Order: sequence, then C-alpha cells, then structure tokens
Amino acid sequence: MTQHKLSRPAWIRAALAEFEARLLRYATSITGNADLARDVVQDTFLRLCAADRAKVEGHLAPWLYTVCRNRALDVRKKEGRMNPLAEGQAEALADSAAGPGDVATQKETQRLVMSAMAGLPQDQREACRLKFQDNLSYREISQVMDVSLGTVSNLITRAMSHVRAELGARLDLAREV
Repeated sequence: MTQHKLSRPAWIRAALAEFEARLLRYATSITGNADLARDVVQDTFLRLCAADRAKVEGHLAPWLYTVCRNRALDVRKKEGRMNPLAEGQAEALADSAAGPGDVATQKETQRLVMSAMAGLPQDQREACRLKFQDNLSYREISQVMDVSLGTVSNLITRAMSHVRAELGARLDLAREV
C-alpha cells in the first residue's frame, strides 16, 4: 500500500479495511481462540498507529503480519496452550449462487485438504496459510516467519507434496469402494 497522499488517519483506516479480516484469521490460526485473536489484531493496529509511517509504508503487509505473528505467539505462550481450530471455523462462507451439490463437493474437498494439512508440521502449515490464504509473496512470508526465501520455498514444496500424496491416497481409496 503506497498511498502517500492519504492523511495518516485515512492511511490507517485503509490498512484496517484491507488487512483486519486476514489478520484475524491468521491470529486465530496461531492462538486457537477468536477472542484472543481480536485482541492481538487490535494491538497490531495500535502499534501501526504508533509506528513511523515512512518506515512501514513500503512493506506494510509483512510488517503487519510480523507484528501480528509475534504478538499472537506471545499471547499463546502466555496462555500456555495451543488450541487447534475447530472444524469449519476458518472456512469461508459458501457462495450463495452455488447449488447444494456444488456446496457439498466444495465442503468435502475442503475437509480433505484441511485433514491433509492437519498432518503437517506447524511451520509448513503457517507458510501455506500465509501463501494460499493470505496471498503473501515468498519474500513477505520470509520476513514474517524470519526465515530465508529458500526455507519458505522448501516448507511450501514439502507441504504441497504431502497434501498431494494424502489426497491422492484418499481419492484412490474412495474409487475402490
């Protein structure tokens, strides 16, 4: 977001409009609790209000995700537990134009993918969420997770291989029945 012409309050409102829902989903995936995630995101935007705009503006998305991630990890550590998301908690609302059969197929596919993703190590799940759910670039993911670009590529490649293998095995079993 490079909107130098916006006033500071308008710039912060624009950032809030663009990133709040995505950061809530991301923080919930880390804390396992929607209420804690709201607190984390609120704190993230409070820190944006206090930040030097010139130091943030060229890389707003990775800055927000990094602050959110660090705060969520602190909260999770303080809480002393990690609660996985309940099934369906992070799913997007179904398209109202889709028919019941399409919705059922989509939900089953999502269930299979989520089940395959559940077997991944935490760092692979996080990298995949940032890439495919939040549409961050590998460079931005590298900044958020504080790892090299090669590590991001490796995490996503290994995760996708695992998910493909899991889905292939499950689909083959379904065909045999």
